[in-house]
Amino acid sequence: MKKLGKSFWIVIGIASVFFLILIIVSAVLDLGEKIARIHVYLEYAFYVVSGVLFFFLFIRPIFTILLSPSFSIDHLFTEEQNARKNYKMYKKVAKNLLEEDYLSDEDKGLIELSITDSLKLKRALSNIFDKTIKKELNKMIVSHAETVYISTAISQNGRLDALAVITINLKLIKSLVFKCGFRPSYLSLGKLSLNVLSTAIIAENLEEMDFSEIFPSSSINALKEMPLLKTVTGSFAQGIGNALLSLRVGIICRNYLFMDLKGLNKNQIRKLAFGEAMILLPRVIAQSMKKMPSRLKGFFGKIF
Repeated sequence: MKKLGKSFWIVIGIASVFFLILIIVSAVLDLGEKIARIHVYLEYAFYVVSGVLFFFLFIRPIFTILLSPSFSIDHLFTEEQNARKNYKMYKKVAKNLLEEDYLSDEDKGLIELSITDSLKLKRALSNIFDKTIKKELNKMIVSHAETVYISTAISQNGRLDALAVITINLKLIKSLVFKCGFRPSYLSLGKLSLNVLSTAIIAENLEEMDFSEIFPSSSINALKEMPLLKTVTGSFAQGIGNALLSLRVGIICRNYLFMDLKGLNKNQIRKLAFGEAMILLPRVIAQSMKKMPSRLKGFFGKIF
């Protein structure tokens, strides 16, 4: 059953990547048709630029993730057996961490003292993960969620929202993998791919959602009489929804990366991710609102 489950999620992961490609191609073709109304050569140029961006923003991150080393997780082992089994990977992770600037001298000293003993090194990495690494990865997750929030709040096109969510979430996963020096298992990557796909589908359809029907209060219903405020409020709500889902993707990826160190099972990771995303969401909104004026100023400055 375990092998069947692993194969199933790998197939789901491949299928999710395939559908993500379909979403991207569909969005590009839709935008290309609109550009063709201006001039056919602009359409051709758009497709060329889209192809280059597709390689750098989609294909390259995926191969970076897949070609990174992975922990071989097996919960049937005891802690000591598991530590011995993954000792080489622990040492590689430890060496990567020793090169990071955000680790304190105390953390680096703990790693250096434990690096010759597999069990001590595992416990040292687990301790440093809780105290330091988790905070650093959370900064990256929040930063990418801010980008998702600002991008999808400003955009008034569901297809563009889906493209933004796909590329930013892939970049986030790649950044987390690159920071840690290893990737989750293929089974976990399959589940992550499904999360990215579902997030992109939701982002594409949030544009058509009537938020006054979801929150039927007199103040929100009053927006029906104020089209501009209704549009702005709807855009911000879409941005918040997309940011929340991106936070969840990042947190699940982070937990998959350190599941072996923490001893969490996949069901616990899935259940806790949404709750933690809700805790981080106010921070994303607050920081995004501070950055929004400068982003808009830069955007309109380039136009005018």
